[in-house]
Amino acid sequence: MRRLLIRPGAIGDCILSLPVLQYLKADYTEVWISSPAVPLVQFADRVQSIASTGLDLAGIDGIEVASPLRERLQSFDSIVSWYGTNRPDFREALLRLGVPCEFHAALPPTEYAGHATDFFARQVGAPDGLVSRIAVPATAPRGTIVMHPFSGGVRKNWPLCRFLELAAQLPCKVEWTAGPEETLPEHLRPVRFTNLLELAHWLSGASLYIGNDSGITHLAAATGIPTLALFGETNPIVWAPRGPLVRVLNHTPIKDLRTETVLAAVNRLRNELTG
Repeated sequence: MRRLLIRPGAIGDCILSLPVLQYLKADYTEVWISSPAVPLVQFADRVQSIASTGLDLAGIDGIEVASPLRERLQSFDSIVSWYGTNRPDFREALLRLGVPCEFHAALPPTEYAGHATDFFARQVGAPDGLVSRIAVPATAPRGTIVMHPFSGGVRKNWPLCRFLELAAQLPCKVEWTAGPEETLPEHLRPVRFTNLLELAHWLSGASLYIGNDSGITHLAAATGIPTLALFGETNPIVWAPRGPLVRVLNHTPIKDLRTETVLAAVNRLRNELTG
C-alpha cells in the first residue's frame, strides 16, 4: 500500500496532527505538509512541503493537474487530504485522476468541545487520546527555563513586560527564543532557529518551557519537557498541548493574567518535578 498524506496548517495544527498521520502509516508513506513542519515528520518514507509540489495550482480556473504531478499522485493507492476541503475545484481535479482520495476538514468546527487531536483521529478511525511526540537526540540538561513570548496572533500573547517581570523573579537562568521575524531586545540574547527539529533538540535541554498558545509551545510539549502554556481567548480544551508534564493557565483577557499567578504555577510545577 502506497499512501499519501496531505496536511496544511500552522505549526501547532500540524504538530497536533502528527500522531494521527503516523497512525495512517502504510507500507510506503509520503507526507506533504506545511513547509515549517517538514523536519518534524519522522515516520514517513518521504516528506515534502506542499508549496514545493505544485499542488496549489491543481484545479484553479479549470487547470488540470500538471503531468509530472499527475503521475506522482496516480502512483498512490490511497490519498488522505486535509487540504482542499473548501476548494471543490481542487477536489474534483484530484478525483478525476481515479485515485481513492479522502478529504477531511483541516480544523474542528467552532462548536466542537473536544481536543483537536481527537477530532482529527475520529476523521480517520484512529483512537482518542493520541499524544504528539517528537524524538530528539539525548541532550545535556542546561537547568534553564526557556520562554517564547509570541504566537500567531497578538491577542493570544501575554505581554512581553509580564514575561520580563516573571523572568526577574525566577531562581534560575532564563533563556529566550524567537522566530526569524519576531523581535526581542538583543540584550536577552534570543536563540533563533529556522529548522524546527533543531529548535526541538535545543528546547529538550531546558528544565521548563513557558509560552503562549503557539506552535513553539506545542513543539516544546512534544519533546516531553515540562511545559507551562498560557491561554487567553483560545479554548485550551480544544487546543492545549497534551502530555503528563503539560500545565495550562487560562485567563481572559490574557493581558490581565497576573505575573504572580504565573510564578505560582511555575513553582507548583517545579515542586512536582522535584517532589
